Amino acid sequence: MGKIVNRILRRIGRFIHGFFSIGISLRAVVVLLVLVGGGMYYWTYNSMIKKVGGKEDFDEAMRYIEIKDLLDKKFIDPVDRVSMGQSAAAAMVSGLGDNWSYFMTPDEYRTYQLSKSNEYSDIGMSLVKDENLGGFQVIAIYPSSPAAWAGVTQGMLITAVDGQKLTSFSTDQVRTLIRSKLNSKFQLEINNQYTVEVDCTNFNIDAVVARMEKTGAAYVQVKNFEAGSGKAAVDAIEYYMAQGSDSCVLDLRNNSGGLADEVATLLDYLLPEGRLFSEVSKDGHAETYDSDGMWIQFPMVVLINGGTFREAELCAAVLREYQRAVLMGESSSGSTRSQETIPLADGSAIRLSTRSYLTANGTDISKVGGVVPDMIVFNSDESATGTTEGTTGGEAGTASISADDQLMAALKYLS
Repeated sequence: MGKIVNRILRRIGRFIHGFFSIGISLRAVVVLLVLVGGGMYYWTYNSMIKKVGGKEDFDEAMRYIEIKDLLDKKFIDPVDRVSMGQSAAAAMVSGLGDNWSYFMTPDEYRTYQLSKSNEYSDIGMSLVKDENLGGFQVIAIYPSSPAAWAGVTQGMLITAVDGQKLTSFSTDQVRTLIRSKLNSKFQLEINNQYTVEVDCTNFNIDAVVARMEKTGAAYVQVKNFEAGSGKAAVDAIEYYMAQGSDSCVLDLRNNSGGLADEVATLLDYLLPEGRLFSEVSKDGHAETYDSDGMWIQFPMVVLINGGTFREAELCAAVLREYQRAVLMGESSSGSTRSQETIPLADGSAIRLSTRSYLTANGTDISKVGGVVPDMIVFNSDESATGTTEGTTGGEAGTASISADDQLMAALKYLS
């Protein structure tokens, strides 16, 4: 062993002697080494900057590392690095100043997925995404529901909806896709092998409640803008107009929003030809919605409050822009942006606003803080808001008084 080591050392010695005997000065060697070293440092530094997105991102990353190291060394108590990293991520998203964007830890994201899956109660099944199998696992089935009638059972893997593969879909995207199929028949692909038909044509989601008030006005309450709600609202208005109503109260209080197509259906019926609204992404891509030349005109009041969200806010704002309605009640929520849930590598996720609704005049309701009514009216009895209790009675199904102060103000205004 010693002989081998000696032989290697002699060869290294001969190489070094030969290198310096070729006439290259020590200064040149030093300069060469400095240049090579400097070039390697410059290349490494630039590679790191490019990997993190640029010098500003690199400086921010270095500041985070510097603070983390300082806390590790100086903070008097032990540092939970996982908790610290999650808090830093949450602070980054919170720094956007958008109430509807937030960070979720892995545990929070799992809880979020389960809670979101339960929002499929309209067709009677709960789903969670299965990353490994490329579909959505059925974790619960509700009796006497369209999903149960179709033969869907717990444990099945849903891999496509009406031929659309779900491999790249998020939970939110699948939820929206299924919501768009309500009040219709559609196909669910099971385990990439066979399909079953889900029939929601007779499954009433009760999104619209309507009646004629004693004043002659039609009262149309739209609880949400899920599938079928736009046509249901149009049908209700037409029915009571045919019965002799000469005006309308459109109640959008506590309406959580829903689908853009449904709002467009109602607005197209109520407004003349022209641009209704658009949905715009950060890169400027816009999906626009327009009205045709067929429309109906009558005096109208739209009721809104702090529980009026997204597409419902948009509906109220566009009607006012066209000067088709007077808005009453309280200011809306100011949430007219579409959110997307983006999973991260460690199992956490970010809920992020990625698209914004713009009215026909280009107003971003989120940026102006919501829709402010033309006439601010508060309810003395908050429990009466958004309900029909107290507004019906007698054989005609109408009453002249109600605990709903906002509704009463609207009826008085119209009459």
